[in-house]
Amino acid sequence: MRIFIVVLLGLALLACRKKDNTLGKELLNSNQYLDGITTDTFYLVTSSILEDSMVTDNVSNVVLGQYIDPMFGDFNASFYTQIRIAATNPDFGNINEIIVDSMVLGLKYVGYYGDFTPQTFEVFELTDPMYNDSTYYSFDHINHAATNLMDPSKSTITPDPVNFTVIGGDSVQAQLRLYLDTTLAKQFITEATSGNGSFASIEAFQNYFKGFYVRANNAGLSAGQGGVFYFNLNDPATKLTIYYRQSGTAKTYDFLMNSICADFSHVDVNRNGSPVNNAINNSSQGMQEFYAQAFGVRAKVIIPGLNQFTKNQLIHRAEIHLPVQYSSGNKFKPGASVTFATKKSINALTYLNTGVLGAYSETNKEFSADVKQYVQAVINQDIENTGLYVSPLFFINSAERIIFNGQNTLNKKRPKIIITYTHF
Repeated sequence: MRIFIVVLLGLALLACRKKDNTLGKELLNSNQYLDGITTDTFYLVTSSILEDSMVTDNVSNVVLGQYIDPMFGDFNASFYTQIRIAATNPDFGNINEIIVDSMVLGLKYVGYYGDFTPQTFEVFELTDPMYNDSTYYSFDHINHAATNLMDPSKSTITPDPVNFTVIGGDSVQAQLRLYLDTTLAKQFITEATSGNGSFASIEAFQNYFKGFYVRANNAGLSAGQGGVFYFNLNDPATKLTIYYRQSGTAKTYDFLMNSICADFSHVDVNRNGSPVNNAINNSSQGMQEFYAQAFGVRAKVIIPGLNQFTKNQLIHRAEIHLPVQYSSGNKFKPGASVTFATKKSINALTYLNTGVLGAYSETNKEFSADVKQYVQAVINQDIENTGLYVSPLFFINSAERIIFNGQNTLNKKRPKIIITYTHF
């Protein structure tokens, strides 16, 4: 079943789709109340749920790479993208005088998750078209040719998203540089001068060359190894470049990727036999520990005790605290923020945005947030008490994962909510 997700995915660096907050608009101004009753004795029902449909086309970044997590399983991300010509009908001159030195797909890093274990990358030409106005999901595939376009001598790469990349003696912001077989470059140059019209417009070129599928194909990763990397395909530094010489003069020709090019991320997660999969299939296990992971798993927290409140009670604060299992220095970090969504009714298919972000405290090893608008909406019976759905902030363009302590955890800290309210 395809579920359309509506959650807050703000922030300038990796901004995604966003919907205005719809909860608590009729709240009275709680700042006028100086005192209140505080209670923290609520029992929380904690669990993990699986999402099977996430729209991933044309968001702020794509994801690429693989990591194997003992708790969450094998996370493998790839992406599809069109490319476009920078200008119509390029003049390559006498192609008999051209010597192609290399062809490089440069991808501008904007983040990563995991470590820098060497990975083997593959690039394929698409055989079916992409469309910028189509909707693509994380499970979608587009047909591609069987031939891997990567130069086999340069296909295994140690990613380096933290240091400058040197290109021709110049230092630029970090890129993943994928060296392709120069046969494709020669094919492009020949086609551009053939008079077939393939380079006469962007549309003509994209009909001639439909795009790339880029993936990691690793045979030797062990549990606890690997990483997933984030790339901004709309950045001018992200491009396909032919490096060539004509009559001894060094030249380049660029193909671009920008907002008029369709792209989307495809993600496969093999959770078979993992603790996360067991918790998804057996909700009672979520009372010990529960989980969230980008591209598929949301944590769920239900607060049955909210039903004890009445409409004449005004919520000042509702501080939720969700402790996590994380040791400083572990490569699989919980991320800086989580989002909180809910549903209007138990049978609703779509999520409601609460407008709330939970911030992570390295000191307290927990996410916390004030969800008073959600609590007030439940008390006012504007929505049913369906629970809060907690997700990594970048749910459709990252690889973050989180292990939360459940209500019945054997660890020291349990999840809790502290509510302060008054009668009116």
